[in-house]
Amino acid sequence: MAIGNNNEIEKKLWAAADQLRANSQLSSQEYSAPVLGLIFLRYADHKFTEAEKKITKKLPAVSRRKIGKADYQAKGVMYLPDEARYSHLLNLPEGKNIGKAVNNAMKAIESENDEIKGVLPQTYTRFEKDTLIALLKQFSNIPMDIEGDVFGKIYEYFLGKFAMSEGKKGGEFFTPTSIVKLIVDVIEPFHGRIYDPACGSGGMFVQSAKFVERHKKRPSAEISIFGEEKTAETIRLCKMNLAVHGLSGDIKQGNTYYDDIHNSIGKFDFVMANPPFNVNGVDKEKLKDDKRFPYGLPKPDNANYIWIQIFLSALNDKGRAGFVMANSASDARQSELEIRQKMIEDNHVDVMTSIGSNFFYTVTLPCTLWFLDKGKAKLPPSPPSPLPMGEGGLRSGEGLPAKGARYRDTVLFIDARHIFRQIDRAHRDFLPEQIEFISNIVRLYRDKDIETDAGSEKLMKEHFPKGKYRDIDGLCKVATLKDIKGHGYSLNPGRYVGVAQKSEDDGDFYERLEGSNKELERLNTEARDLEERIADNVAKLLEQSG
Repeated sequence: MAIGNNNEIEKKLWAAADQLRANSQLSSQEYSAPVLGLIFLRYADHKFTEAEKKITKKLPAVSRRKIGKADYQAKGVMYLPDEARYSHLLNLPEGKNIGKAVNNAMKAIESENDEIKGVLPQTYTRFEKDTLIALLKQFSNIPMDIEGDVFGKIYEYFLGKFAMSEGKKGGEFFTPTSIVKLIVDVIEPFHGRIYDPACGSGGMFVQSAKFVERHKKRPSAEISIFGEEKTAETIRLCKMNLAVHGLSGDIKQGNTYYDDIHNSIGKFDFVMANPPFNVNGVDKEKLKDDKRFPYGLPKPDNANYIWIQIFLSALNDKGRAGFVMANSASDARQSELEIRQKMIEDNHVDVMTSIGSNFFYTVTLPCTLWFLDKGKAKLPPSPPSPLPMGEGGLRSGEGLPAKGARYRDTVLFIDARHIFRQIDRAHRDFLPEQIEFISNIVRLYRDKDIETDAGSEKLMKEHFPKGKYRDIDGLCKVATLKDIKGHGYSLNPGRYVGVAQKSEDDGDFYERLEGSNKELERLNTEARDLEERIADNVAKLLEQSG
């Protein structure tokens, strides 16, 4: 659920909670985890109450057997002792220490439920009494008769809002939901083992489960969740997030650079992540014998290509990965170029998508979504070059599928920088129909049926009127390995997609400015490449003359 949506329940709850924080002595960071803990507590109490009604109804009227912990566990519900019930906390006498009572409630839940042990916040004595009572009352007003994943949506909404208010720190645990949804929709995790080695608060897992539900399946029966995260506080947020969505997973603490806790090599069907960009200071001496880096370690003090190989090596021979990466990685040179070239020639790269600026809380810069596919090596090669050019700039001829454009040695490039919704001056996201539209371009490329449940039908008819993939200037382009080699193995979509041709009247000034900016970025990239090549050639000449 994207921040800024029209769900009035979340907005009202957030407005009330944020007002209470503004009048307290707590920082956003001190306030966020305990508030999310109260949402979790309200959720756990709701599930417990529902289970209690069902269990009682099934007991014979004359039965004197007391309902116990095992009855609730059989229903897959966390057991809540009396002191942890929400009604108990709401009705405490005025003179009671409310903060201590909530802390004790959290301890009691953990003592009865091993899967949540060490996860729940216990810092409620920091709250002023009136603030804590007001929060308890606010969350008691969450309506229980509305359809859908109400608690999960509220938790997710609050996570996003806290991340936005915490800026850079918030970006360490939260990836904007519309970006996560796009990654999930492109890699399509219908069934299998899902891994996020930089899992933050677990958004990739939550959206994967929602994807499965949307396609009429039960997530617990279809997907298994595995995560790694270095910060204990963030792991707690993740486990609570999973719990309020009715999910569970194997989430472990570790530094992914050095700790492969899940023995990930070749193990997973899907990998999704939003790793930190351009990290320096990674101790490569510790990694020199690590088999997760089949193409070798990059020489620059930059971890981007360490992360990329961690994702790739974790996939099984049919696995798919989708992750966020700094734009600079698409054109990085020297040893990073060598790694990228090998990945491309081994047919692991499937789709590259440019995302515009202001989607993230940590950086305002644009980024790129990478999509890898280990199963691509089993696809047929693209037709030989003598064949005539068909629709979309692809070769046509005998042996091609009836529709579709995907071959072993092609990559789909999408430039989505002009696609967004402006939330406020500093933040953007995607509308549901925009996510579906971008995902549908990939579906056409993969020769799959498109989806229109989110409202993308109009966009699809406008851009793909024949229901088949085609190259569109400024939007998408399928490039062959030969094309990519000719561009120095760059994976920058702007190099391939080009700029849409528009008349002066066909769009407003802002759209024309965006197009000019994209063209300028492309020219700047080419200029930087040219500078590097000249510098390399000069260095070689000096060596020869010396």
